[in-house]
Amino acid sequence: MYQLVYYEAFSAREALIEIRGLKKVYSSGKVALGGIDLDIPSGISAIIGRNGAGKTTLMRILSTQLLPTSGSIRINGFHVVREASKVRKIVCSIPQEASPIGVLTPLEQVKMYLVARGFSYSTADAEAKRALEEVGLAESMRVPADTLSGGMKRKIFVAMALASGSEIVFMDEPTTGLDPISRYEVWAAIRKLGSNVLLTTHYMEEAASLSSYIVLVESGRIMNRGMLRELLSVFSGKVRVECRQYQEESIEIGGIYIKYVDSDEAEAYVKMGCDVKNITLDDLFIKERIQLEP
Repeated sequence: MYQLVYYEAFSAREALIEIRGLKKVYSSGKVALGGIDLDIPSGISAIIGRNGAGKTTLMRILSTQLLPTSGSIRINGFHVVREASKVRKIVCSIPQEASPIGVLTPLEQVKMYLVARGFSYSTADAEAKRALEEVGLAESMRVPADTLSGGMKRKIFVAMALASGSEIVFMDEPTTGLDPISRYEVWAAIRKLGSNVLLTTHYMEEAASLSSYIVLVESGRIMNRGMLRELLSVFSGKVRVECRQYQEESIEIGGIYIKYVDSDEAEAYVKMGCDVKNITLDDLFIKERIQLEP
């Protein structure tokens, strides 16, 4: 059975989000979160995992949209259940399914969001314009949202977070379904946020590009967590080889045999017709996922 590997924990004083014994069981009996303990530091952090791993459930609980079955969470010291109103004042949540109202312009939508958060109309107007310019929507802020590309539509929500001045921004799968260019545009907009950001994604490249702290989840449990460099240190000096024929001590995925070898061994595998690739966050996920299997 796989044993959890814990990196040096952040102290309660350093943790932006403190999660203890968090469990969520739906009425159907499905266990979405199996009792997790996690400290998330300030900065940009990413929760990665496959669809159905429990990422969205966790984000909904953190943003006070869903009650946990048991356990406790504190965000900046505020209890997510008992002090939900205080939590809502310091967070901005952008769900995966969020989509702009097509007939409204980006400027109208950001202003409407800010007024709903308590901004005066004049302040909302000024902050909305500033934020839309900051994320690259200056020339498009007065056209109907349904005329914009997918990436530009997602940037409207990043502008909402930027304009709100929220201390913490939750983003659930912020670039799902976007083409590569739109994805890079949204990444650039996220980096401009002055807030702490916690995002979920199943794109390993996205997590590695944006985040310094990574949490891997599978089936509602924490597989691993830590700073990106620490997590990848287990592959120091190694490369990934992918072969179409069985290799001893390899991992078979979809008919491809994956093996991790020292870089000076790579040439021998190339001569056998194998592909050699550099280590990425994908490899950590593969390694941890395989160790979960009996």
